[in-house]
Amino acid sequence: MPKRDRIIFYGTPEFAVASLMELYEEGFNIVAVVTTPDKPAGRGQKIKASPVKLFARRKALPVLQPASLKEESFLSQLKKLKVDLQVVVAYRMLPKEVWSMPKKGTINLHASLLPAYRGASPINYAIIHGERYTGLTTFFIDEKMDNGAVIQQEKTQIHPEDNAGMLHDRMMLQGGKLLAKTVKAVENNRFTTTVQKDLFNGTNEYKAAPKIYRENCRIRWNNKNMTQLRNFIRGLSPYPAAHTWLVSPEGKRHMLKIFEVSTITQKHHYQNGQLVTDGKKYLDITSGDGYIQIMELQLSGKKKMTTQEFLRGFPIDERWKFD
Repeated sequence: MPKRDRIIFYGTPEFAVASLMELYEEGFNIVAVVTTPDKPAGRGQKIKASPVKLFARRKALPVLQPASLKEESFLSQLKKLKVDLQVVVAYRMLPKEVWSMPKKGTINLHASLLPAYRGASPINYAIIHGERYTGLTTFFIDEKMDNGAVIQQEKTQIHPEDNAGMLHDRMMLQGGKLLAKTVKAVENNRFTTTVQKDLFNGTNEYKAAPKIYRENCRIRWNNKNMTQLRNFIRGLSPYPAAHTWLVSPEGKRHMLKIFEVSTITQKHHYQNGQLVTDGKKYLDITSGDGYIQIMELQLSGKKKMTTQEFLRGFPIDERWKFD
């Protein structure tokens, strides 16, 4: 049997675990797993390990957790491991002295059809922009973010009912299988690559997917039509979640996260962004082409609930408004 390539895996969140598990179960020679240091999390601020570390420990895989990827002790460890190939899934950017070290290079799995949606949040932005399809790409890392030569790609349909969490979970599993197929091809030297400039179709170079911050998640009710508003909400659901301010007639403001909505195309006499409710069963917001019905929401400091559950405990009327 030919000698297997020595591989280091880099990753942190649950999305990366599916890829690491696929490589492990396929029998690849994973000599180390690199993930972020343990850190405080949750209300109790208890020290918590990353999902990738927890999986690696269960499988007795060596784990490295450098605070800095440029520290000499970490670089020295990498050199001693004498790896042939590195694999990165949902991890920070690697410095050149790290990604250029293996003789076969460093592969990244990205959750879009590159060059479209380069950046940290490709799943979210594909839904926010109303795409019907997205996909997964494996490529060799180079100096620029998500810019290297493409090895393999697979298309993924975005269903009308999908939110970011649903699409994430499907792509997580699909991505693990694509990555294993790519690593096998590179290990056996049976692959070709395509530079990303040859994949531009005239529009996708303008589609970026930068990191999402809280201030980007506020719903601007008057700036979008009904479909755009729904896409924005489902593209941020369940995390970090789109939010708005619910304002009482006296001016008291309550933060409200919105996770799920439906739409009704119907003419009305209200201004855009008007709150419409019977105080019992429905809580709607108007747009230029109809109504957006809130189905699932969360008041700041409370649990997630349906609209009817919310209205039972938080009576409001049409004097209230969204801001």
